[in-house]
Amino acid sequence: MYKRMIAISLLLTILSCKNTLSVTEKRDLVNEIDAMGKIDQVAAYIPQGKYANYSREKWNTFKDSVMADNTKKAELLYKKYGYLGFDKVGEKGETQFWAIVQHSDKSVDFQNKVLKSLKKEVSKKNASPDNYALLYDRIKINNGEKQLFGTQLEYKKNGQAIPKKGLIDTVNVDNWRAKYNLEPLKKYLNFMTERNFNMNKNILIKEGITEPVFYK
Repeated sequence: MYKRMIAISLLLTILSCKNTLSVTEKRDLVNEIDAMGKIDQVAAYIPQGKYANYSREKWNTFKDSVMADNTKKAELLYKKYGYLGFDKVGEKGETQFWAIVQHSDKSVDFQNKVLKSLKKEVSKKNASPDNYALLYDRIKINNGEKQLFGTQLEYKKNGQAIPKKGLIDTVNVDNWRAKYNLEPLKKYLNFMTERNFNMNKNILIKEGITEPVFYK
């Protein structure tokens, strides 16, 4: 009886996560992820196009709706297929799926489940190492903890980027970043500082900040 229960449990585990996809299933899955990924990027960025004239309240409602809807869809896809790596949706699709999970901040339990799967896929070279690092830090921030890689940022009044909540290991952070294909922290912070300056130039200039404040 005990052996039979184990066999049934193993069978259910195998069936619960479909790994072999037909050409048609893979195409449909790639298309679904692409559609989800495109609307995710619209909601994750500053309002543009037809959304530029939205009030803050209307924009936030739209953004929350997109993220919530994508999270529900991603959870169902993950339950059916497991982590959507290169083998199932290609490199672009893997990054789009990861980004949707990355933005599922109201479902940290889901993010944690995906993180464990993502680590395994990275070890098999079936997913991007940098995506693992970014999701790891995102979860840390969502739990109010310090980061390992310094990927999640906030900005000083002068527009300079800094790791949100601080770092677990300031001495070895670049070693950790290199292990997961990330550039040195200073280079990353300066890039994001410049990007933030260009996005908020009018506001920063009014504050007397006429150029990006880089780390030396």
